[in-house]
Amino acid sequence: MTAEVRQSRRSDVRDNRARILAAARAAFAQEGLDVPIREIARRAQVGPATVYRHFPTKESLLTTAFGEGMTLCSQIVDEGRADPDPWHGFRETIFRLMEMRALGRGFSHAFVSRLPASVGLAADRDRALRGIRELLSKAKEAGDLRADVVLEDVVLTMTANEGIRAESPELRAAAARRFAALMIQSFQAHPGLSPLPPAVRLPLR
Repeated sequence: MTAEVRQSRRSDVRDNRARILAAARAAFAQEGLDVPIREIARRAQVGPATVYRHFPTKESLLTTAFGEGMTLCSQIVDEGRADPDPWHGFRETIFRLMEMRALGRGFSHAFVSRLPASVGLAADRDRALRGIRELLSKAKEAGDLRADVVLEDVVLTMTANEGIRAESPELRAAAARRFAALMIQSFQAHPGLSPLPPAVRLPLR
């Protein structure tokens, strides 16, 4: 086998893996985490056997598809908890999480679903959720967050945010920032009149 052929095969393997991960994220976004491997393979234009060669189990596919995003999510929440101003920490955490999730298609399904114990995402996800609860408590104690806001309201906001459709990742991120600003004002105990980020023209269906 020539060096050129070996290089071509390695390139094909990398391309197949990238297509499988992209197809998995899209499928999880549209159909949830129960989507079968056969459907992911169809979307990636490979055979199911190719998927299993790269990812022996569905759990390993989930972990690879969303592991980096889950770790980043946990880091964002930790940075918000470390902010000496509880309201600023909460607000910046929501802004950053919503922008990240608008770009990470399918991520919210992984974040809010009941994950099998074998999936390597659960620890980071659970740490992030505990951190968000702590952010909520601190912001309430400071008198800046409405007393009736609960963790489920934040999860609802994140899930709705993933439904944003725009013509480019940049526009999705911009729309997520405006949506975040609207939601944060609704969470605030004494809403001010802070200017909103610019509106984004979104496609109508």
